[in-house]
Amino acid sequence: MTRTVIAAVDDMLFVAKIRATAEHLDVVLRSVRNAETLLKVARESAPDLIIVDLQAEKVDPITVAKTLKDDAQLNSIRLLGFFSHVRADLQKAAVAAGYDVVIPRSVFSRDLAEILEGKIGGS
Repeated sequence: MTRTVIAAVDDMLFVAKIRATAEHLDVVLRSVRNAETLLKVARESAPDLIIVDLQAEKVDPITVAKTLKDDAQLNSIRLLGFFSHVRADLQKAAVAAGYDVVIPRSVFSRDLAEILEGKIGGS
């Protein structure tokens, strides 16, 4: 069965890296640029995983997590956030908001293939 992943990431170079890895693994990637679209696409596609850049400017990552976890249709979707290692405050806030996995950006980048395959942070 094909995995579907939604990514809310502002950095277009990072999106390109995620997309290239997803294509290589035959994972369907839906890239979104705002919270409204993220929620709409999540309802339509029932993704296996949602990835959020915790430093994204166009998506409030904490509000997104709370909205997803409060929605009976969406609360079982795995939610992974990544952050710059110098922003430990974001890590704590994300865990409190309901992220299933919160990892530094460097770990996300290193383990991207395993994450997209569901071996880390996925179902």
